[in-house]
Amino acid sequence: MKNYLVIGASSGIGKELATLLSQNNHQVYGTYHENIMEDTQNISYHSLNVEEDTWNLDFLPDTLDGLVYCPGSINLKPFKTIKPKDFTKDFNLQVVGAVRVIQAVLSKLKKQKGSSIVLFSTVAVQVGFNFHAQVSTSKGAIEGLTRALAAEFAPNIRVNAIAPSLTDTPLAAKLLNTEDKRKANAQRHPLRTLGEAQNIAEVAAFLLSEKSKWMTGQILHIDGGISNIKV
Repeated sequence: MKNYLVIGASSGIGKELATLLSQNNHQVYGTYHENIMEDTQNISYHSLNVEEDTWNLDFLPDTLDGLVYCPGSINLKPFKTIKPKDFTKDFNLQVVGAVRVIQAVLSKLKKQKGSSIVLFSTVAVQVGFNFHAQVSTSKGAIEGLTRALAAEFAPNIRVNAIAPSLTDTPLAAKLLNTEDKRKANAQRHPLRTLGEAQNIAEVAAFLLSEKSKWMTGQILHIDGGISNIKV
């Protein structure tokens, strides 16, 4: 049994990942902010708002085998309407939040040989999309952070990131709230389907596991082919 910390385990990919890890007999320490969660077998849930100034992480064990940072946002707006504070808010949630969590648990990860950190980017960093300036800015920083920390933490801690395309989760609900929107977004992808939380969670679980022990500093594009294929 390994110990994993999943920040944002109450919804979408984080929830799916926590369930998957627990089913594989690992101990998961999951955090939630708005969606209150009750403990289940192998998952203990704890309230945490990553945007607050102070946290209490006393619930964590002395060692961690892996950390996954899931909090994110999807704010699609024309560039001229985005205020500087909008960029700052996204950056604080997605980048500064990740930095603070990593710093807070780094000593616990260092104590466990072969530990792993998994972060989340977006396909929109590699492929330019209309109205994605706000999203791409903070997630681009995540990709830079992934590579820098992978170099700094090697060989003891591996650091990788997943860059999904649009995935059917509560975070993307407003983009997929009609059947026409679902069909149109599915058709944008060469595989003609939307991503599902399970698709991404399974890759995250792989990156946490020893099966990926020769991988670090990688950005994995799990995106239905949209980043590299035109059909």
